[in-house]
Amino acid sequence: MARERVKDGGLGSFHGDFLYEQAVSKGHFLRKLTEVVDWSRFTKELLRYYRGRGEVGQAPYDPALILKMLLLSYLFNISERQVEEVINDSLSAKWFVGLAANEAAPDHATLTLFKNRLIEAGGIKAYQELFDEIIEIAQNKGVKFGKLQVVDSVHLVADVNISKDRQRQRDGEPLRDKDARWGAKGSRTVDTPRGKEKKVHYFYGYKDQVSLNAETEMVTSVIPGWADEYDGHQLRKVVEQDVGKGMPVGIVTADKGYDDGENHYYLESQGISSAIILNRLRTEKHDEHKEGWRRLLEDPDYQQGQKQRYKIERKFGEARKWHGFVRCRYLGFRRHAIQSYFTFMALNMKRLVKLLTGFTLHAAAQLSLAG
Repeated sequence: MARERVKDGGLGSFHGDFLYEQAVSKGHFLRKLTEVVDWSRFTKELLRYYRGRGEVGQAPYDPALILKMLLLSYLFNISERQVEEVINDSLSAKWFVGLAANEAAPDHATLTLFKNRLIEAGGIKAYQELFDEIIEIAQNKGVKFGKLQVVDSVHLVADVNISKDRQRQRDGEPLRDKDARWGAKGSRTVDTPRGKEKKVHYFYGYKDQVSLNAETEMVTSVIPGWADEYDGHQLRKVVEQDVGKGMPVGIVTADKGYDDGENHYYLESQGISSAIILNRLRTEKHDEHKEGWRRLLEDPDYQQGQKQRYKIERKFGEARKWHGFVRCRYLGFRRHAIQSYFTFMALNMKRLVKLLTGFTLHAAAQLSLAG
């Protein structure tokens, strides 16, 4: 089979494999990640987004190399400018992306060009396909996904100074992020002159739907969304994505925001047990239907779902603390989706390495490479 036409990273030279064999520990996380993911599969798939599939003009950098650079920026929560510096200074990072020690990393502008190329040629779907590829790799490697899926939404704050944005509006100028919207995310108890009161927590940005497989603790579906969308209307889309990827969905659990009669009916019609947390009114109202909801509370599948919900909150906590999933890196809906897919790809890669090799990327290791 003909080799794809890309720049040679120089790994076969003295400054390549020989040096790295001595310098990069066999137990390094990036070695483990390379053991479980065949990165060459991404070269051909990503070249289809290049003009003439990379056969026109000067040979491009291997798109798998650029993909790995971007993933490093999310794995270690560093900017795209910083990842260029890290690769030039770190032998383990340079080995991982496929460059000889004496080769310079592509600059951060190349990463921007790559992201734009995918968006322009394939839209958000191009990034969804990259995310889905990791799930397929896990399935092909024999990772056994369980029947319980945990669904929840997670918000991302827009990279906007609200006060300055309001002044822009008053001055007749466009908003910094024209796609961001206001949304509500739970409530908080605050002190007021009248005592403690519950106040709705509002945010300005985006909200994504996420599904996590409780057994593997891998995120199986991500649907980038708008801040003001009602969670209850998104559940079916998430479940359909999971089923389409071959997940053995048997139970779906979600918080009260998804407690919509149509969702319970949809799950039942698909032969899936509902473990959506019920609002109290379901079981306390004075009519004949409450007994059916009370029986649901006693269902073993419902109770199992309740016990596993913490796993998605823990995953979101990991995304926020170690991967910067708090504030948008970029402006606009499509670019916020890039951040969402890459963040959960990074989380899945960490989990996949753990499942297949037993190796955990510890916090100290994350901080050491990030500097």
